[in-house]
Amino acid sequence: MDQISSTATNHPLLGAGFMLAAGIGFAAVNVVTQYAGMVAGITPATTAFFQYFIALLFALPWLARTGFGALVTRHPLLHVARVVLSAIGVQLWVSALAVVPIWLGIALLMTSPFFVVGGAVLFLGERVTLLRVGATLMGFAGAVIILQPWSASFTWYALLPIGAAALWAGATLLTKYLTRDEKPESITTYLLLLLTPINAAFFFAGGAVLPDAGGWLVLVALGLATVLAQYLLTRAYAVADATYLQPFDDLKLPLNILLGWLVFATAPDLSFWPGAALIVAASLLIMQQEAARRRQLQHA
Repeated sequence: MDQISSTATNHPLLGAGFMLAAGIGFAAVNVVTQYAGMVAGITPATTAFFQYFIALLFALPWLARTGFGALVTRHPLLHVARVVLSAIGVQLWVSALAVVPIWLGIALLMTSPFFVVGGAVLFLGERVTLLRVGATLMGFAGAVIILQPWSASFTWYALLPIGAAALWAGATLLTKYLTRDEKPESITTYLLLLLTPINAAFFFAGGAVLPDAGGWLVLVALGLATVLAQYLLTRAYAVADATYLQPFDDLKLPLNILLGWLVFATAPDLSFWPGAALIVAASLLIMQQEAARRRQLQHA
């Protein structure tokens, strides 16, 4: 789950380097998550809980420096709703990686911006354009091509990443709304503090199944990789503009495919690539229009 903040464009090459490193980090997170479910036999609820609990432990020094001032908010219920959507999305995503290949999950997860577009129009009152509608339809068409619901190999588990994408899109919309009058420190702090107890509820509801000794090593590695990937992503957006970084963010698809092939010796067939190309192209079209809209606002 990526958290994006707004930034200045001071060091684009450095930002690209951080973004590439973050992409490798998130690919490692996904591979370890899939290893936890498919090889180590750790339940999705256990994986999700300890991933973010251990990540929170690694992030405690930052929280200590931030202090309780970051908890001042005018919208406590919106923070809770945002984190609930994020937590359920995490549960679906971890469950997906326990049963579907990484390359399939990542490609379908990339439909999240298209849910954001629809939600922004419906709930935030943003203006809809033909280009945005066309790009959204293009993205979902790519997802259908990848899913191939008409084929004998189709499984309903493949819809889990799309569910995660929709839920995380809802969390993104709430984040966008909160940034109107909330500090980024407050938004980030509430995410870290609330996500772990909500995941804990799923963990205990599922029987609080603990892993064996080898499983603990997997979970510690997963928590550490999560913190590092989030840190690198934050650093990227701290030094370069989000629009400039978008093409580097789309590298997460080939990075996940490469790492998944190295670890699990699985790779998509040729029928996967047309759908993936449509999703990436649609994402870039939406980002391009968003950049043009921001330039118009700046010169208005």
